[in-house]
Amino acid sequence: MSGILDGKRILITGVLMESSIAFHAAKLAQEQGAEVILTAFPRPTLTERIAKKLPKPAKVIELDVTNQEHLDRLAGLVKDELGGLDGVVHSIGFAPQDALGGNFLNTPFESVSTAMHVSAFSLKSLTMACRPLMSSGSAVVGLTFDAQFAWPQYDWMGPAKAALEATSRYLARDLGKENIRCNLVSAGPIGSMAAKSIPGFSDLADVWNTRSPLEWNMADPEPAGRGIVALLSDWFPKTTGEIVHVDGGVHMMGA
Repeated sequence: MSGILDGKRILITGVLMESSIAFHAAKLAQEQGAEVILTAFPRPTLTERIAKKLPKPAKVIELDVTNQEHLDRLAGLVKDELGGLDGVVHSIGFAPQDALGGNFLNTPFESVSTAMHVSAFSLKSLTMACRPLMSSGSAVVGLTFDAQFAWPQYDWMGPAKAALEATSRYLARDLGKENIRCNLVSAGPIGSMAAKSIPGFSDLADVWNTRSPLEWNMADPEPAGRGIVALLSDWFPKTTGEIVHVDGGVHMMGA
């Protein structure tokens, strides 16, 4: 039986641990027929080790999305390996410690700037770096954490995710004429490396224990991975600028 990504070539960022949503997206993409290439920063060797747990081998390219030299060389390295790209997964976010954990009112702009550059502007940077390899029907999919709300402890990552969501809409607008789609998956909390870097993350995650209509398992990144793979596929040919919530339904619950 053929998979929904048969013959597609997909670049995936953010595979840090087996608990990463990006790892599950890569695993499912391979199982659905895609050729996958990974990027990593700051420790490509860590990603290479985790990549050995994928169903098939996947090359890892070092990519710091704030480094223009890295971005400029990306298309050439990927072209040598895959020839082109049909999909890109943006799973990159970072904020300095003083931008998280209840320090919102005191965070200096330098730290906010870093959070915005790595977590939001990088969606545009990565997409433009990959654009020469993409063609009609290609898809960009990013990961967000619902930016409609002010979450406990999340602080400047909230505005960074809001910027990411707006960036995705503008990319969808400007790349639509090339028939390149840009969408986001808004996932519920997962006990990944990114989550562990947020002080007091359990306070935030507790919301899901009381408000999620569907039972939410923080130890299961696969539902979010499935959402990413679905958006990479040809099953959403006219969907762009969208945010698909894979959060058990918390996003639509009132009091």
